[in-house]
Amino acid sequence: MSNTNYTRITTKSLQEMKSKGEKIAMVTAYDYSFAGLVDKSKIDVILVGDSASNVMAGHETTLPITLDQMIYHATSVVRAAKRALVIVDLPFGSYQSDPMEALRSAIRIMKESGAHGVKLEGGNQVKDSIQRIIQAGIPVMGHLGLTPQSIYKFGSYNVRAKENLEAKRLLEEIIMLEKIGCFGVVLEKIPAALAEKATKSTKIPTIGIGAGKNVDGQVLVLHDMLGMNKEFSPRFLRRYSDLDEIICRAITQYSEDVKSEKFPNKKEQY
Repeated sequence: MSNTNYTRITTKSLQEMKSKGEKIAMVTAYDYSFAGLVDKSKIDVILVGDSASNVMAGHETTLPITLDQMIYHATSVVRAAKRALVIVDLPFGSYQSDPMEALRSAIRIMKESGAHGVKLEGGNQVKDSIQRIIQAGIPVMGHLGLTPQSIYKFGSYNVRAKENLEAKRLLEEIIMLEKIGCFGVVLEKIPAALAEKATKSTKIPTIGIGAGKNVDGQVLVLHDMLGMNKEFSPRFLRRYSDLDEIICRAITQYSEDVKSEKFPNKKEQY
């Protein structure tokens, strides 16, 4: 059940929700119109994800999207969000090289878009970058497990941390992220038992995607959950609508009405 007591969700709100055992609902959005609908639906967190590279631009991976493009999408979302916390992905290449590059990228997102925080993928290898951003007063959400920006390193989108060594490292890294000041962490496509263990081991909220129900919240890509992307059908995805069929049917009807001169009629003209 959603909590209607919050007029504006903050990082502190998420911490309170975890403490009270209230689940956190998070979805992606990339434009003003959809973000407005999401916000009116009382979603807690809107993630301006680098998944925009896939669903908005048609790329195979999240790697091609640029910092400028992420800022453009974030700016559109922030204009519509009156209640939700807006978090923006730092795109590939904008934070990996050194902590100062990461800080400059995060500052640009915050200043130019008005977002409320950033998210970046990885654990120990980006620790210094995360610390530098947090030291500047910018809220950071971590991201462990399957990290799509590293897809060519992994070679597949298979479940991560099934082996003991990788699972142990993930548990160590989530504690590290909490210790250096992250306000939350996304756990993507890891075994449910591990996600539950990680959630119990940390005081910061965990947001799962393909990580079972025993986490503090869930995130899905908006276009996937609305049924606008039929090619993508992972086990963790639940489709709450079939906009692919609804939209195509409406546009087809419009086209037929234009060609048969049923549109516009006399009431639809000046």
